[in-house]
Amino acid sequence: MTDTTAHDAVLGSLEAAFKNAEQREVPYRHWRLSHLFPESVASSISDLPFEPPVIDDTGGRRETHNASRRFFDQDAIARFPTCRSIAEAFQSPTLIDTIQQRCGLKLAGTNLRIEYALDTRGFWLEPHTDLGVKKFTMLAYVAQDPEHAQWGTDIYYSKERHAEQVPATFNTAMIFVPADNTWHGFEPRPINGIRRTLIINYVAPEWRNRHELAFPNDPIPVI
Repeated sequence: MTDTTAHDAVLGSLEAAFKNAEQREVPYRHWRLSHLFPESVASSISDLPFEPPVIDDTGGRRETHNASRRFFDQDAIARFPTCRSIAEAFQSPTLIDTIQQRCGLKLAGTNLRIEYALDTRGFWLEPHTDLGVKKFTMLAYVAQDPEHAQWGTDIYYSKERHAEQVPATFNTAMIFVPADNTWHGFEPRPINGIRRTLIINYVAPEWRNRHELAFPNDPIPVI
């Protein structure tokens, strides 16, 4: 598959996934997407030469291991066609327009950030909202381990009241627009393998860690 063909295939798949997304209102408005990427692209994410960090305890926060986090940054985009195809699709005006219309938000001036999270035994996340500089959040599940469906995001009515665990079915995703009620996390439970998730955000201009961004010098234009 050529770069152009891969880009078009990823873009087309994402367009369809967003347009066919299932909207839910409980415990807050969010959407669930399926058939996110072409199967070959979704499978190729596991082939990227990124190793999970060795961490004793995250303390319920990803920030505790910032130095070992992986991103579809400028280096990864230049080296790996999978990273480039996915990043370019999420930077595409066509998909940006679809996301804005589907979710009722404006992304002009934000930057694309794609984290490739590789979580292993002992990982957990305390409930949090993403409210602040993150203007859009997608959690895309790309693990293919036998137990991967049990490793989905936990969502909550409040910080203290659990609602449900989103199934982490391969090549699906959940998305939401961060607000003061968008509580989500990951309850402690066994991870027998590697929990692979793409965390895709559009972040405000004041995002300080510019090296994490896919296109740090190219904010989303008015579309």
